[in-house]
Formats: sequence, C-alpha cells, structure tokens
Amino acid sequence: MKLRLNTVLALVALLASVGQVAAQARSPFDKPAEPFAIKRGSSFEISGSDPANALLPTGERPSRIAAEFFEAEELIRKQHIDGKKLTYKAMTSSILDGALKALDPHSDFYDADEWREFLEEEESTYAGIGATIATYTRNGVDSTYVLGTFTGSAAAGAKFKYGDRFININGTDVSEMESDDVREFLRGAAGTTLKVTVERAATGKLESYLLRRGMIPQPSVPDAYILRPTVGYIAMTEGFTLTTSREFDDAVRKLNQQGMKSLVIDLRGNGGGIVDQSIKVAERFLPRGTTVLTQKGRSRIDNRVWRANPLIQLTLPVVLLVDEDTASASEIVAGALQDRDRALIVGTRTFGKGLVQSVFDLPGGTGVTLTSARYLTPSGRSIQRDYSAVGNYDYYKHSTQAAAIDRPFVETRTLTNRKVFGGDGILPDEVVERPALTDVQLRLLEPMFFFTKDLVNGRIAGFDAEAALVDSRYASAAFGKYVATNVGFGISRADVEHEAAFLANRLKYEIVLSQNGVTLAERVLLEDDIQAAKAVSSLPRAAELAHVSSKIK
Repeated sequence: MKLRLNTVLALVALLASVGQVAAQARSPFDKPAEPFAIKRGSSFEISGSDPANALLPTGERPSRIAAEFFEAEELIRKQHIDGKKLTYKAMTSSILDGALKALDPHSDFYDADEWREFLEEEESTYAGIGATIATYTRNGVDSTYVLGTFTGSAAAGAKFKYGDRFININGTDVSEMESDDVREFLRGAAGTTLKVTVERAATGKLESYLLRRGMIPQPSVPDAYILRPTVGYIAMTEGFTLTTSREFDDAVRKLNQQGMKSLVIDLRGNGGGIVDQSIKVAERFLPRGTTVLTQKGRSRIDNRVWRANPLIQLTLPVVLLVDEDTASASEIVAGALQDRDRALIVGTRTFGKGLVQSVFDLPGGTGVTLTSARYLTPSGRSIQRDYSAVGNYDYYKHSTQAAAIDRPFVETRTLTNRKVFGGDGILPDEVVERPALTDVQLRLLEPMFFFTKDLVNGRIAGFDAEAALVDSRYASAAFGKYVATNVGFGISRADVEHEAAFLANRLKYEIVLSQNGVTLAERVLLEDDIQAAKAVSSLPRAAELAHVSSKIK
C-alpha cells in the first residue's frame, strides 16, 4: 500500500478544517510564527468552498483518506520490526512534516511541546531556571556546565556559578548528558518545581536545590554600548519579537545620551521573526511614506505594501552587520535600508529567505505554519533562494548555490542607481569573511574553559584571575603551564605559542564570562572582530551615501 502525496495533503486539509474556528478567532497579526515567520494568519483557506475535499483526487472522500491512513498505521504496527513502538501521535507528526516539506522548507507542523516553546520565544520569554549552559568534554565524558545566570532567576537564587556541573535533575542522572538534553529537563511550566543537583566548581561538592521555574526574559536586543568614541553599537542578534522595536528605541535613547553620532547595528545570526517589528525598526531610518516592503500572496489578504510612518526619523550614519544566518525579518531591514541607500551593509551574503508564513492553531495544542506569500524589497527584488532542486539539509547549510525563485539573479537599482540583485539573499556592499576557527583553535576551547574554571577558583598556583584579565601575556603563560601539566588535552607548547593572539582574546572572554556574564563577555570578542572593525571604518562612506540619497525625492 502506498500513501500518495495528495492523500497526505488531504489529511493536512482535514486537520486544518477542524482547527479553522480556533484560527479564525485570532487577529491576523496577533502572533508571530517560527524564527523565519512573519505574520499569523486569521484562517486556513484552500481554493474552493470545501477545504477538506479541495486536494482530493476525483471521487475520493475524507472518509476514504482517513481509512487509508489507519490502514497504513495498522500495517506498520503489525509488520515493521519496531512497529509496536509506533504511536498515532508520532505517525501523524511525521506525515504532516513530510507533506509540508514537500511544499517548501519553511512550512512546518509542531507538536504541543514545540508549539508551546515557539509561543514562549515569541513573547521573548521562556519558563525555566534561568541559567546559560554548555557542553564540554573531559577525559572522554560529555557534561553540561553552567556559564552564567539571569538576575532574579531560580539559578541566580541558588547562586549557581560558572563551571558548576549538572549531576541530577528530578531523579534522572544527567552527569553525562549534553546541554540540549539537560535543557529539556530544566524547562517546563512556570511555577512548577524541580530538584537539581550540581557539582560545585569551587568545592567539588554535590549540592541539591529545590527550584521553582519562572518566566525568563530573553531580550531581542541583548546589548547596546559605545563601541568607539561617538560610535554606537546595538546587538540585534536574537530575532524580532513582540518587544523588539521598544527595546531598539530604548537602546538608541541610551546611546544618544552617551554621545552617539553614528551607529553599527549587528544583525548577524538574527533568524527573523515578526514583520511588524522589523518594519518599525527599518522605518526609523526612512522618510514618511517610503516603501519598506511589498508582500504578494495567493489571496487578497496576503497582498500588502508596508510604508514607513516613523514618529521620529533617525538621520545618523548607520552600518548593518549581516551573515549567512541573517534571515527573513532581519533581511527585510537590510533590504529596505540598502535599496534606499540609507545604510551600508557589511559582512557576508544573507540567508535568502523571502517567504511569508501564516500560523494556525490546531486541536490538541499543536500548530502549523504555511507559506502564504512572498515579500519584495523596495526595489522589487525577491531575495528568496531556490529550494526546488536541493534537500532541506543543503538548503539550510548553503551547500548548493541556488537561483532566484522566479528568475535567476534579477538586477534592480537602489535609490542612487547602484546595482543590487535578487534571488540569493542580500549581498553586502562590503563583503568581509569572518575567519573560521582552525582545528587547533577548536581544540583549545575546552581546555580554556576548564583552565578558567580552575583559575577563578584559585586552583592554579601562582596565578590569579584578576591579573590574567589585565595582562594577556600573563594569562597565556598561566594557560601554557596548565595544559603542560594536563596532557590529556593534547595541547602542545607550540600550539600555545602559535595561537598567542587567539588565546589573548579568548582567555579574556572566558574570564569575563566567569565573572560578569555573557553580555559583557561578548564585547570582548567584538574587540577582535574584523567585520565589526570594517563596519566602523565604513561609517564615513555610509554617511556620504545617506546624504546623497536624502536629496532624491
């Protein structure tokens, strides 16, 4: 027996028609979708008056489709070697995932747990204990360690520190689990409790705590500060959520008070989010009435032109930092400012995701995202990469060079008549590759963590963390001695000497991370960031470009 694609799609239609009333009860834009999503749909409509039958072959009815599905499930249960392990929930999820992925890479089905997690991310919060965690390996054993905590969280209340190791959660041994698995144990409904046992980095003793999960804020603008004299820097690396534009305005206000005259906005790693928020950020730099985005879909409700309507227009020079993980809503900002010659773009080619998802609630707390439209930048280009000839893995990993969805690399012009192209993301005005870590540098990361853990807890004789933070040569000398006496790391003296510059920056990062948390530690990495340095040096050109474009009506 064979389940045809149209049969599977009909099952999607059946489930959607069941959930139609719930979906219609919501405003079209009250919730965002997954990290690449733009807006929430108000209904699920398939051409024709009968959604449940619209995709069915002639003569077939929903009852027949359901019968085929259950027949297939029963056959698998009885005949497959692991058929007894099959659940209706797992099979339904797999069928829906497969059907949607046959359409495009960004249409997805989410089970109840995944759906809840998405909704938490959209609100810029999640329920947990409030600890930043990571996996490190020593003597062949993977373990999960604390890197830092959030102010006011349960983890902060328990005084969890950098280097504390998770041992047990609610009776389950997690001492050799990776961070992704440990995270699943730590997260849960707000207000619920869990018993956590950690091995303290300072003493090596096991300590247990009864912690209550709470809502942990996840700001979409994690940092903003004066990077160079009069040059502001805003990190917008965590997606566009319901609070992004407000966070951005607060950051600008703070930097203006500190004497900002020009601005670098970091969109690297920003996977997208809510279109309204990306529009609000982009329009801060554009004249009233300027087209920010054109959206085209299969139905009238999905067609829309978004125009700038800023309360206050920012006129300072701006450079955007982008990379291959800059996607969707963040590409809207980059495309709008590049097409209007309002900002210079620095970094590497962006992801190339120009599809709009509508999001629908389904019964049982599940949900589905369906691609409903395509967006175009102000000059009329689609930046969506072709996905028709590549698998999902190659698509997301950029393993295959792709053409535009409509026509290959369509040329358009910016406001000052510069050439820009569609069909493969946004090409920066200044292409600057960020060097990948070498094999030796990758091997140095774990010993640096364990070195720092021992250093800040006074277990390296003759050296202290405060002096290492001030003097990079002192820190490198201490590290060299550490790895020489811990041969299990496989780091030679030649490795330490050859990577002196890398070690100076990364050791400082680890020590700041251990003492001051992730946000301040990220500033250390930016000190040695060639893309950020190019962004700063490009600000005069950005100012000139913005001045010329401002004269064009």
